[in-house]
Amino acid sequence: MIFTLTQIEIYKVFRKWRTYIGFIAIGVLVPFIEIVLAYTGEGFVKGATRGLRENFVLVGSLLNGWLVAYMIMFSLWIHIPFLITLVAGDLLAGEGAAGTYRVLLTRPISRTQVIVSKYLAGLFYSFALILFLALLSIGLGVALLGTGELLVVQEKIIIFAADDVAWRFLGAYLTAFAGITVVASISFFLSSLVQNSIGPIIGTMAIYIIFLILSELPYEFFQTISPYMFTHYLSSWWSFFGDPVDWELIQKSVIVLLLHSFGFFLITLFIFKKKDILS
Repeated sequence: MIFTLTQIEIYKVFRKWRTYIGFIAIGVLVPFIEIVLAYTGEGFVKGATRGLRENFVLVGSLLNGWLVAYMIMFSLWIHIPFLITLVAGDLLAGEGAAGTYRVLLTRPISRTQVIVSKYLAGLFYSFALILFLALLSIGLGVALLGTGELLVVQEKIIIFAADDVAWRFLGAYLTAFAGITVVASISFFLSSLVQNSIGPIIGTMAIYIIFLILSELPYEFFQTISPYMFTHYLSSWWSFFGDPVDWELIQKSVIVLLLHSFGFFLITLFIFKKKDILS
């Protein structure tokens, strides 16, 4: 039953025009960035490796599809949650705005099944959007510039071998998806409280921005409470591009993020089961 209901909810999600805003935004922005980097990215590579060139002879170019995909992920990741809220914030509030709650609940299904199926549909959309970003940025980048070693500039300059890159992107995107589920869960939770999707969308954005700012403030008090904020763990995907990979941090981050998501889901379920449906 849950599988069938989830399929129906996914169909309903992809019938709405707002669902495609995120795909269109990524579909326009990523190719534009990659074309620009294809022509101007060599300057970044030369600047980043200036110290190496003084002591080593570098043959060939480090500007390739992997580097462009990494730069896009690093640059755009903070903005992806805003695209997720456009759909997640409408999953329940949209039913209220359309006045279809009563019709929905007259079917021989429980409120728990309704919540689970809608939540899974929201996660499916989130995963589809992240997958689209990954395939487009990596696929187009490789098509334009080919593959090769990956140059990463963090606290130190790291150059990964060509055969040591793909699994890092896979792990990074899966870890990043764990963070996206929290944003979707918060938006889903707020969607259960109101009858209009504008509130959950704006509310989720506000919570995300406030927590992001607080977790990054360089003051002792905020640094103390930062580990209790989900935004503190959103950038843990970056660890896949470190040497060595900080597996302990990644494991802790994924667990904390998934617990946040599950917690918001349970709260939403509790509220919906107690909700007095009037329309």
